[in-house]
Amino acid sequence: MDDPSKQRRWHSTENKSEGRTRQHGEGLRTIHAYDCGKCAHTVSVVAAAREMDEREIRSVKKGQKMNLVDTLQRLGIDHLFEEEIATTLNTIHGAEFDSPSLHDVALRFRLLRQQGLWVSSDVFNKFKHRDGSFIIDITNDPKGLLSLYNAANLLTHNEEALQEAILFSRHHLELMKSNLKSPLAEQVSRALQIPLSRNLKRVEALSYILEYNVHEQTYNPSILELAKLDFNLLQHIHQRELKTITQWWEDLSNDIGLDYIRDRIVECYFWSYSMYFEEEYTRARMILAKFFMLTSLLDDTYDTHATLEECRNLNVAIQSWDESDISVLPDYLKKFFLKVMSNFVEFENELEPHIRHRNAYNRKVFQLLSGYYLQEAEWFHHNYVPSFKEQIEVSVMSAGIQALSVCILVGMGNIVTEETLEWAIGNNDAVRAGGEVARFMDDMAAFKNGRNKLDVASSVECYIKEYNVTSEVALAKIGSLVEDAWKTINQAHIDRRELLPFVHRVTNLSRSMAILFLDKRDAYTYSKDFKRTMESHFVKPIPL
Repeated sequence: MDDPSKQRRWHSTENKSEGRTRQHGEGLRTIHAYDCGKCAHTVSVVAAAREMDEREIRSVKKGQKMNLVDTLQRLGIDHLFEEEIATTLNTIHGAEFDSPSLHDVALRFRLLRQQGLWVSSDVFNKFKHRDGSFIIDITNDPKGLLSLYNAANLLTHNEEALQEAILFSRHHLELMKSNLKSPLAEQVSRALQIPLSRNLKRVEALSYILEYNVHEQTYNPSILELAKLDFNLLQHIHQRELKTITQWWEDLSNDIGLDYIRDRIVECYFWSYSMYFEEEYTRARMILAKFFMLTSLLDDTYDTHATLEECRNLNVAIQSWDESDISVLPDYLKKFFLKVMSNFVEFENELEPHIRHRNAYNRKVFQLLSGYYLQEAEWFHHNYVPSFKEQIEVSVMSAGIQALSVCILVGMGNIVTEETLEWAIGNNDAVRAGGEVARFMDDMAAFKNGRNKLDVASSVECYIKEYNVTSEVALAKIGSLVEDAWKTINQAHIDRRELLPFVHRVTNLSRSMAILFLDKRDAYTYSKDFKRTMESHFVKPIPL
């Protein structure tokens, strides 16, 4: 029998498995045509609109501010009013509150928990009978039920009352959704797919901008205009960044000359953009997108092309971070390793001198990822099926969320402290749970679509084998682990309030997974499914 360490896992630009074709080098082409002149407004117009609207927004009456905060968040312009929103929510949290409205109670609960401010689930007891069941009258209030559903999805571990609220509200929303009028009908359908707290702010904004109208309690045409202008201005910035990073990717691909890599630069940029879309984070976005693409390249090398011996030697070079260790590598891996090193030098040079040490964290998590990828390659080449526990110990880490969580922070500026970096690299609470969301959603999508014969056994398959259960039972178990991970993420917003801005960013990694793997699809590997989403974010401005 041939030495498995010298067998190459993949030799062509196409991997075929039963029931599907997985493309890499050519692949399903991503979007590369960006017209930076498509935005119909100018920066000066937006600046004037912001100045005008900030005065109007700050003059809103006290009793309407809770709904206004919700509106600003859902329109995606809360980043313009962070201090005002924080002050408002702290005031609301400390004030007496008594309302007979299910919508108001649920909205307050959601806004405060999102802000890291604890609110007991007992606030919903007024809508229940003595036995704990919900009063049937609230089923006549679809807006209130939707607010309850979105609020309850911020539950933490052992909050059974909120779990019951999810089941109750979801059941009745499913029954009534076909009879609801627009825009509530669309909002219900969207929430049943992805609860509001798990949706990306920029994705929700695209929908809510179209739904925000005179029927809203806080409707203000100036706010709507500001949201549209702000979205388009930022889109213009994102288009310029995409043009730059696409050129970077083309240069990188030509220099290395690898024909097996997935052409996914737009998807990688989307992931970076999902972490922070604001204007001031251009540097952070670009570093993260490039880092993500380099890790994707590394993954594809271990996963689809390199022999086991090549994988081992590449990992030695990455762990030592020393050019002298590349002599045993084939030419294509020498080029790859040197290109990785040069990009990390560029990352460091992008940072101010007093924060350049952060790049060492970046390098460390890249090295850790290499080790996890190698372990999976060892399993594959030796036809080893790990136990479920053993599998997830490695695969949750190889999902890359720890690495990306660290890289998110590297380019963010002076607000990032050593404590924040140590929290991220320590793989604690929200970071570890984010890895679980990523891994399990990826595995469920892969199982649904038919596993590639060149993939190592997934968590779903390991669970089926170890516990001798059906695929339905295994998928239900993995799905429950995703829900448990979200509870941990929700708890981190309360427990890590001093790190809340960074917990929010890391949580966006999990939110992006909910988008990429909606309905158990894999929009990263099969980007054709994702083309419309990318066009709406990066190509088409919102009509003014």
